[in-house]
Amino acid sequence: MSTEVKVPALPESVSEATVVTWHKQAGEAVERDENLVDLETDKVVLEVPAPDDGVLGEILKAEGETVTAGEIVAMLDAGALAAAPAGESAKPDQAAEPPAVVSKPAADSPANAAMPPLSPAVRHLVESHEVDPRQIPATGRNGRLLKADVLQFVEKAATAPSPAPAPAPAPAATPSGAATVPATGAGVEDREERRVPMTRLRQRIAERLVEAQQTAAMLTTFNEVNMQPVMDLRARYKEQFLKSHDTKLGFMSFFVKAAVEALKRYPAVNASIDGSDILYHGYYDVGIAVSSERGLMVPVLRDADQRSFAEIESGIADFGERAQAGKIGIDELTGGTFTITNGGIFGSLLSTPILNPPQSGILGMHKIQERPMVENGQVIVRPMMYLAHSYDHRIIDGKEAVQFLVTIKDMLEDPARLLLEV
Repeated sequence: MSTEVKVPALPESVSEATVVTWHKQAGEAVERDENLVDLETDKVVLEVPAPDDGVLGEILKAEGETVTAGEIVAMLDAGALAAAPAGESAKPDQAAEPPAVVSKPAADSPANAAMPPLSPAVRHLVESHEVDPRQIPATGRNGRLLKADVLQFVEKAATAPSPAPAPAPAPAATPSGAATVPATGAGVEDREERRVPMTRLRQRIAERLVEAQQTAAMLTTFNEVNMQPVMDLRARYKEQFLKSHDTKLGFMSFFVKAAVEALKRYPAVNASIDGSDILYHGYYDVGIAVSSERGLMVPVLRDADQRSFAEIESGIADFGERAQAGKIGIDELTGGTFTITNGGIFGSLLSTPILNPPQSGILGMHKIQERPMVENGQVIVRPMMYLAHSYDHRIIDGKEAVQFLVTIKDMLEDPARLLLEV
């Protein structure tokens, strides 16, 4: 019995998706709920599971094609078994002619290996460089070939020593006084260009960043914080914290706690514009920017004000792991009221973060760097971090924005206040 494999319901505001990778090919046996194909939307990657046990029949939508909700992407022969290898179906008492000896490639030969699944971007890259993807070591999840794998393979091939060229014939003698002109292009390296289509997520990120700059009166205020008190507290309790809560004590929980306290004091930063109204949110859903192979994602830590340090740390660690695995759900990427992004993990010393619409504020963390500071007339080296607060000036006055950031600074430089809520 043939069963239709359909595109599942897409997230709200998402009208279509792109077929990224088929994990099974026609004729292969599949098990119920086994992932058949990945679909990429402008927000998340969706997995399409097998509706039943059987054999995958015809694939109707190839990688790179656009699909919509409910559209049929393949047919599944439910209950069927994959075809047995030639010769296994013969009965033991049947006489059979000996098979002809056919020369074939060795089993480990790249030409005899199965073609790995390729995303549209990777396929374009492979074709443009005219390389065999079966010769390239894949480092992606489930043996998926990544763009970085192809580029590294091409770079190694380009830098490999080439056979010594045959000696050139001696140049003919030139008349006295004549200049020797080098051949056109001699000594000039080829300049390569690559055209790679944007992923849906990258397109969406680009749209939202442009939207934020075009629609909001965005402004950024800066300050710096002495991280020594937080670092001392963390060093003192990190081992005990790990044993008690089975999660590491990082810096992010301190920043989330400090931001929530500042949002309580300055509710306009936790608000958003809805038409001609200001919508004040009575809850604190903090988005945490995390990096993944597909780009930047901002999953939301719901009710951050009601979470303990351990719950915040474990929640953020879970976001990071699932972002790398492409397992962040669409419901986890929507509805935040404020965002925190940490460019310091990549070495950024100072930046101006862009708002995440419709939010009105975002906090940018940066690299911790030892700098000389003057305290009580003495020059002392302290681990300092620049903080950046970008805000929508339409509803947040400069005074509020500055005081909001100063509150975060004060909380971090005296972290006991986070526990006492003073």
